[in-house]
Amino acid sequence: MSSRVTPKQGKKSTSKKKTARKAAKGFNKKLWIPVICAGALALGLILFFALRGGDEAAQGSTGYTATIEVQDYGTITVELDHDAAPITVDNFVKLAQSGFYDGLTFHRIMAGFMIQGGDPEGNGHGGSEETIFGEFAQNGYDNPLSHTRGTISMARNSFDMNSASSQFFIMHRDNATLDGSYAAFGHVTDGMDVVDAIAENAKPIDNNGTIVPEEQPVITKITVTTP
Repeated sequence: MSSRVTPKQGKKSTSKKKTARKAAKGFNKKLWIPVICAGALALGLILFFALRGGDEAAQGSTGYTATIEVQDYGTITVELDHDAAPITVDNFVKLAQSGFYDGLTFHRIMAGFMIQGGDPEGNGHGGSEETIFGEFAQNGYDNPLSHTRGTISMARNSFDMNSASSQFFIMHRDNATLDGSYAAFGHVTDGMDVVDAIAENAKPIDNNGTIVPEEQPVITKITVTTP
């Protein structure tokens, strides 16, 4: 028997091959559609969060806000910069949330310079049970914040760069000479009029800004909201 394919049989075979090719193409398109969609969605999410993060960085916003209530004066609102000084911010937040600062005072006030508080002894020699690493240039840490009016920074003793504990100060006026030597960690966003009033009403008894205990402005409470 001859094995030659007749013209009629050849047409049927060609038609089946075309149908198979069309089916394969259709299957490939159906397979790739969800893959392409998923890729586009992933790319969109990456771009969204990248742009969002860029906006937040440009604004310097970290989501940490402290409200310092001062008896007879009002409230000072401070935005804490966790990106610039994470150890310092975490320490401040921990102390505030534990109620450590409630009832303490501003014991050292120098108009035209700064107001300093957060010492449980009220004389500049006290602190919490812990000291922290000094996040500033002289201690090998790159802190981008400058000591401009309204900046909040950590106090420390003059001989130990890692001696900051609970005492902090808020700048009344710009003083860039402190940059690189003290750990700035935020900035006042509201209530500089309170800082002004505290500084201008103070009656220090020496050139170091010492305020007698009965005249020290009282910090009634510090509240911190976190991300």
